Amino acid sequence: MTANPLEDPFYYLNNFRQVLDWLELRYADVLSETEHGFIRDFKALPLAAQGLLVRLVMRKGVHFRASKLNYDEIGDIEQAAQPLLDHGWLDAQASLSMVDLFDVLLKAEILQAFGPFIDQPKGRKDDWLPLLAEQFADARRLCDWAPLLDDRLFSLTIMDLCDRLRLMFFGNLYQDWSEFVLADLGIFIYEKVEFCSESRGLRSRADVDACLFLHQCQLRFEAGEPLQAIAEQVSALHFDNPWLQRRRDKVLFQIGQYAERIGELAFALSVYRESACPGARLRMIRVLERCAEYPLALELATLAEQAPESAAEQQGLQRIVPRLRRKLGGPPLKRVKARPVERLDLQLPRSDPALSVEFYVQAHLHDDDGPVHYVENSLINALFGLLCWPAIFAPLPGAFFHPFQRGPVDLLNEDFQQRRAELFEACLAELDDGRYAETIRARFVSKWGIQSPFVFWGALHEDLLEQALACLPAEHLKHWFRRLLLDIKANRAGMPDLIQFWPQHKTYRMIEVKGPGDRLQDNQLRWLEFCHAHQMPVAVCYVQWLEQSA
Repeated sequence: MTANPLEDPFYYLNNFRQVLDWLELRYADVLSETEHGFIRDFKALPLAAQGLLVRLVMRKGVHFRASKLNYDEIGDIEQAAQPLLDHGWLDAQASLSMVDLFDVLLKAEILQAFGPFIDQPKGRKDDWLPLLAEQFADARRLCDWAPLLDDRLFSLTIMDLCDRLRLMFFGNLYQDWSEFVLADLGIFIYEKVEFCSESRGLRSRADVDACLFLHQCQLRFEAGEPLQAIAEQVSALHFDNPWLQRRRDKVLFQIGQYAERIGELAFALSVYRESACPGARLRMIRVLERCAEYPLALELATLAEQAPESAAEQQGLQRIVPRLRRKLGGPPLKRVKARPVERLDLQLPRSDPALSVEFYVQAHLHDDDGPVHYVENSLINALFGLLCWPAIFAPLPGAFFHPFQRGPVDLLNEDFQQRRAELFEACLAELDDGRYAETIRARFVSKWGIQSPFVFWGALHEDLLEQALACLPAEHLKHWFRRLLLDIKANRAGMPDLIQFWPQHKTYRMIEVKGPGDRLQDNQLRWLEFCHAHQMPVAVCYVQWLEQSA
């Protein structure tokens, strides 16, 4: 039986060392001299000093009071900190702004240091900050701010370096060191994928610097800095690395959306022009229409009609183009009407407003011979994910580059399916000869709990799986799975809320539920049209609540 990694008091240090070893093995040519030097010097530190540094790196912030640091496995904090101070990785004389000071001092300690300047000593700590920050704008050492405080402050000076190492390992900055602990605890389990020498998200030092710069631009945008300067800096970036180029385009798209929302239409238009992010072209057409630039909008829309980038864009164009032609005085065009879908109208009592409308419909329609399950997007995605597991987790170059990936990095790329065409065809071929059912059952057991971009284990159980395999025709599964592969981002959402099975007859019906005042969304309309086109049984259930007597 494998020992629990968390039983080692230095489990967190072992994880950090694993990252350093991984980076030295796979990113030696990307690491800077400073980073190589850090790794070398870190490995030479005493065990307690290594442990203390990693503990601080994994905590929030960069300023830490010695009296608040208490780790049994490290022991004497002052002694452990000394080698870190000698290297300059910790600073015991750092200056703090008033904001920083409020993060490290307790309410009583702030009163002790600034009592004469606080009008309402019984108020909230956060209420004192604006006034004190205005009166004390300079930065000072902790001993100068609070001379009566018998404590020492340690400030990390290498957090930026450690963030760069984390970025190179994960390929992003939203995953952090807690991934190791969650994996050690078994909360998150990841598929084991072989990594080839080309499996790196960031291929060069320039890629690392550019990724950090894009991240800073994103933070500046979210902090409300002027959009123009950020957009100009991001627009000027162009990368050979497709992954970085998509990140650049996404940042521009988000800036364009925000500019559009606040009415800066000319600026939004200029930003959308610079972005190749899916959806940017349709947004440009809409903005041109809002600006009454109807000829330009129609010209771009007509061009888009010739090669729509997605079903979502095609659906949007079907609405916009007739409207633009009318505004330009052209002959009216007949809009293509959606095919009629079976409709259910229910009037139901509502005993508990906290319960969803889907819950009430499920309870109303459910019976022993025709069980109803709330599945929304989970069931079809899960069946696809289980059948096509080998294709999804194929160790292609650039798809996986660290052990904590829920799925391949290129999952939403235009060439995702194309790069794995033979693998997907091999998986889908099982739908033709009947092998698929046993394959899905076997993977439901062998892959249980492993993170996947398609399988949400909490929504899948054995009864649901068996009913689905018994009642869903292989032909329908193949249609759904091929549609998913056409546009994973758009098509893995919008599926009907409920599914009802009749196991005795091996039939089913999907049901989209709409409460009072609710209407079908675009992605739902596309799925309904698709199901209708392939003669798949689907209905839309409209619910009205019965008035409750007093």
